[in-house]
Order: sequence, then C-alpha cells, then structure tokens
Amino acid sequence: MSPNTDNKVVVLSAGGTGGHLFPAQALAGELARRGRQIVVMTDSRFANYATAFPGAAIETVPSSPFNSLAAPFKIAAGIGMALVKLMRLKPAAVVGFGGYPSVPVMLAAWLAGRPTAIIEQNAVVGRANRLVMNRVRLVAAAFPIARFAPADPSKVVLTGNPLRPEVEELWNRPYNVPEAGGPLRLLVFGGSQGARAMSDVVPAALSRLPHDIKLRLSVVQQCRPEDIERVRQIYANAEIRADLKSFFDDMPRRMAETHLVIARSGAGTVAELMAIGRPAILVPLPGALDDNQTPNADILARAGAGWRVAQRDFTPDLLAQMLLGAFADPLGLARRAALAHQLAVPHAAANLADAVEKIMEAA
Repeated sequence: MSPNTDNKVVVLSAGGTGGHLFPAQALAGELARRGRQIVVMTDSRFANYATAFPGAAIETVPSSPFNSLAAPFKIAAGIGMALVKLMRLKPAAVVGFGGYPSVPVMLAAWLAGRPTAIIEQNAVVGRANRLVMNRVRLVAAAFPIARFAPADPSKVVLTGNPLRPEVEELWNRPYNVPEAGGPLRLLVFGGSQGARAMSDVVPAALSRLPHDIKLRLSVVQQCRPEDIERVRQIYANAEIRADLKSFFDDMPRRMAETHLVIARSGAGTVAELMAIGRPAILVPLPGALDDNQTPNADILARAGAGWRVAQRDFTPDLLAQMLLGAFADPLGLARRAALAHQLAVPHAAANLADAVEKIMEAA
C-alpha cells in the first residue's frame, strides 16, 4: 500500500503508564498545532486517558502483557484488528511509544506499509520496542541508547523526551540556592512500585540528622496510602515538617521549588529533572526489566548532576551522610542543578514531530 501523505491523520500508540502517556500527549499537542488529526490506538485501559488528548479519536485493539498465556492469541487478534483500522484510516504515519499495547499496532502498521516510528524514553530499549525497532523507519531516542540498539544505527535520531506542557513551562526555572539557616526543601517520590522503599528509608535517615537541620527541613513526599500515617508519625516525632500524599497532581511545580530530589530513575523522572534543572539522589528500581533505570540514573551521575545509589546500599545511615554533605554545600547543589539542565534536549516534542514529518515526506 502506498501511503497517502496528504492524509492529516497520525496514529499514536502508547501503553497506559505516565512514562508512555506524557510523551505521547506532548507529541499529540505539537502535531495538532501543525494541523494533524490525532488518533490514539491502544488497548481498552487507555480509554480512561482520553481527556489527556483533546480532539483526538481513541481506537482500541486487543493486547496482553507478554508473560500472559493468552498473549500470543491476543496480540494476533490485536494485529488483525489494528490492520483493519489502519486500512480504513490510511494514516500519514504511525508512532509507537512503547508498552505492550503498542506492539500489535506497530506490527500492523509495518504490515500495512505505513511510515512508522517509535520513541524510546529509556537509555535501554524496552522489550516492546525491541520487538518492532528493526521494522520501523525511525527510532527516536530520548537519551543516547546504552543497550539493545537497532541493527541499523542510521535510523536512530536523538530527539529528547517530549515533555508535558506543565514541565515545559518550568524549563530552566532558576534554582534557589539554600540560604544559611533557611529552609531545606526535599522532594521524595518513588512511583507505584518504588514508594515503599522511600517510606522505609527516607524518614529514618532524616530522623538521624542533627536537630538544627531537622528544624530547617521541609519535606514533600509521595507515599503509598498504607504508609502515610506511619511516615507522618516518624516525621512528627522528629519535629520535621512534611507534606505527605499518595499522589501530587502538581509534581513539576514541586520539583521546581525543591532544593534536592530523592527518587527512582524512570525515564520521565530523569527527563523532567534535566528540563527543570534539579539535583537528585536516584535509586534505580531493582528488578526493573533489563535494569533499565540504572543507565538513566548514570546519565545524571556521570555528569555530576546527581548521585546514583543502588537499592542494596540505600540505607538510612548512608542517606543521612549524603544529605549532610549535600546540605553543607549549597553552591554544590546549585552547580549540580545547572549540570542537570545542561543535559536536557530542548524542544523535544518539536524535534520528534519534525522527524515524524520527515518520514512522511520520504514515503
């Protein structure tokens, strides 16, 4: 089938997590401003996110996690259904953002002969993208690829990771250097899989700090609902001010206001730390598929923009020592903030949109 480049439709396919959702949302906004009509094609779970894509059509296809016994059958059904929908839509391009729901759509797009692209948000190419990367025409990379690069390196374009608008608005927000005797703002989050470790280690570490430091601390921490009261009591006993919630809907703003972040090192977190420019202690999620968070953290750590601590070493005593050293060197924190921002790739959504439009024109 010969692609119709006059068609304004672009199909985006993404999994249902923020790491896939936010970059897709950013690209959708950029392409819509360029006059493109957006169709989001993924599995039924994604229907809950339709409001994140105003004006877009949502098309669902069957899919399944790879470790499910039903996976081969559901993926095959998804390819068939996606192929029928793509034959009807005849999109100018199909762009995948990873996650297992994207696999049937991207394989169907390849079979249909549509111009195809994927974006890899991590430094390590994820399993879903590895299944399709050698069939698509473009591999957009948020970071330099550390492992599992495609066979043809010429198809890789470093675009940066498209950011949601509320992060873009905070691009290079000035870092407020901690003042002598002034507040020390700490932001702590761990994601849905990692928040328990943060609840266990961080409050215990902060409780070990000298009394004068504890009185200066202002902590914002994301906790699992079952951990909030336990963590709140620890902070109250230590006389540490803390704002605890299971979810913050203004995390970018809070990141911009903080002096130091303690977090996991998912691709979205690392990209936002770079864009806003904040120093961080990063603890890669152990057991993550292909250990994909460690290379993300290493990008910041090797640049001197933060620290990487393996989970096995992430103890209250070690963290307390690290925090004492960081707070004793406020200019060092400011330097790390600046180095973090120097790693950011500007205009990532526009870069990705340009690359996608280039494969449309070459079709």
